[in-house]
Amino acid sequence: MSGISFQTLCRVSGLPEPVAEYRFAPPRRWRFDWAFIEQRIAVEVEGGVFLKGGGRHTRGAGFRNDVEKYGEAAAMGWRVFRVLPEQLVTPMVVDWLTRAMPARTVIREGT
Repeated sequence: MSGISFQTLCRVSGLPEPVAEYRFAPPRRWRFDWAFIEQRIAVEVEGGVFLKGGGRHTRGAGFRNDVEKYGEAAAMGWRVFRVLPEQLVTPMVVDWLTRAMPARTVIREGT
């Protein structure tokens, strides 16, 4: 599915349109890469995982900050899907999101 954006994939899959870089816990500066605000579902793209020396998400302070961010998100009722960049625009992620959404949210053909 290369060449298609995440927003386009969601639209053609019958999912609501996600909001990019959604700030979910003001005054904290935390943002979700993608958020379905009404459904309280987020998608976080964990980049740099396979870089030599690790990326921000896998090194000490960055990992610690992510643990705090995801813990706060869970306490606020968010479900967070963590994916690698190459997984973002795949049927697997569409399936996860479709199953996580309340039935009335997903637009299925013929309904």
